[in-house]
Amino acid sequence: MPISPNLRARLTLGGYLAVALAALAVLPWIGAEPLDGEQLVAFFRDGQQTPHAQILLQQRLPRILLALLVGGMLSLTGATLQVLFRNPLAEPWTLGVAGGAAVGAFLTQAFPALNLACGPLSSTQALALLGAAVAMGMVWLFARRAGAPTVHTLLLAGVTLSIVCSGAMLLLVYIVSPFEVLSFNRWMMGGLDVLGYRELVSVLVLGMPGVLLLLSLARAYNHLAFSEELALGHGVDVARVKRLTFLGAGVATAACVAVAGPIGFIGMIVPHVVRCLSGFDYRMVLPCAFLLGGSVLAVCDGIARTVIAPTEIPVGVITAVIGGPAFLYLLGKR
Repeated sequence: MPISPNLRARLTLGGYLAVALAALAVLPWIGAEPLDGEQLVAFFRDGQQTPHAQILLQQRLPRILLALLVGGMLSLTGATLQVLFRNPLAEPWTLGVAGGAAVGAFLTQAFPALNLACGPLSSTQALALLGAAVAMGMVWLFARRAGAPTVHTLLLAGVTLSIVCSGAMLLLVYIVSPFEVLSFNRWMMGGLDVLGYRELVSVLVLGMPGVLLLLSLARAYNHLAFSEELALGHGVDVARVKRLTFLGAGVATAACVAVAGPIGFIGMIVPHVVRCLSGFDYRMVLPCAFLLGGSVLAVCDGIARTVIAPTEIPVGVITAVIGGPAFLYLLGKR
């Protein structure tokens, strides 16, 4: 008996959701410190505050939830940029947002006077978010100077701004102390080492509007995947889709980078995997990329926490070590 398209879509989405839930259920139990089941039972049964309950609820659980959220946002953003630019190498850093965020974060390391209270965000997160916003505005303004922004002008402006930001960071590295350089290098490797739920809430509040905006454009991406001319012929307002994609992708990327630093490869590799497994309907690709990207980053973070425990490897190193060979394998399969 043939399976209807709707049922197939539900089963596919359910499979990705099952993977994400499995990661959420298993990974909190993996770490340098084995959890004592008796202490956890005492906490859930009697409300007794035990050390292992605090490790589970205040360290591992928020960290894994943050990994699921950040990985999902980066993967979904990468999928939308790849279809918008029709470039398989496009990823969240293509827009220059990560470069702007990195400059903002480094400013707090180079100039301690900028370490001010910023509500729920740390000064590094707040300056990274501000730098990302400035970068978004500059890319859009530069792209508009030649008329209506095209995917080519946006791409070139984003890449150029990334190079400028790299130069600014090299200048800051030259003038600050070695300790500050070491601290910044650690941030640049990406990390999810959080305590409590403050960072998780900030990513939800700042980034989820961008995610929802991108999800609402899934049907338009199905037309854009062929060509702008075909999309225009089908009644798609291509200029509006470009603006909203740029805004949504920039907001989601900025929220992720401000909290977790620049984590590479997730936004480029995962969309390719999803399209290979589940087809090219972006009504399925986007939510599936969100679920799989979060799962992949959570697993990479679990590896980073345990492979040489109690020392922790930056999660960005793990994603690069795994993502590079994975991408070469995908290229060989095409």
